[in-house]
Amino acid sequence: MKNFSSNRVVDRAQAAAGGRKGFVLVEVIVAMVLLAIATTSLAALMLSVSVNSVKASGNAYRNGPLMHEVNRLIAVPYDSLAVGTFLITENTPPYKHDRQIVIAEPIKDTLKTVRIIITPKDVRYRPDTSAFTRTKARTTRALNTALQ
Repeated sequence: MKNFSSNRVVDRAQAAAGGRKGFVLVEVIVAMVLLAIATTSLAALMLSVSVNSVKASGNAYRNGPLMHEVNRLIAVPYDSLAVGTFLITENTPPYKHDRQIVIAEPIKDTLKTVRIIITPKDVRYRPDTSAFTRTKARTTRALNTALQ
């Protein structure tokens, strides 16, 4: 008897659906529209991620030569820093760029300002600048007992 009642439920469902089996063209079109909306939103997200990835790699490439120049110029003795503007062009991949180093001496024999400007040749990367001040070490006679 149970078999008979379950067949009756299936017969009612088929009668309500018009006795059809499979998909209707409208259902396929609705599914395609929903898929297109989801894919479009994911494409915008992928574009945003790839643009941010290019910016991040440009920042990493730029920080290398910038920190190299800062460390090099900090290690050079004060009296060995020549005042002037110097331009270095780097044409080796992956980061082709120009380095401009400007050394000024606002207070003679006491203070020098150093400014390093990194300008990438690739327009997707942004330029950056680092500036610092060097002072001449003061000599003291506090521990020199020979002069007393």
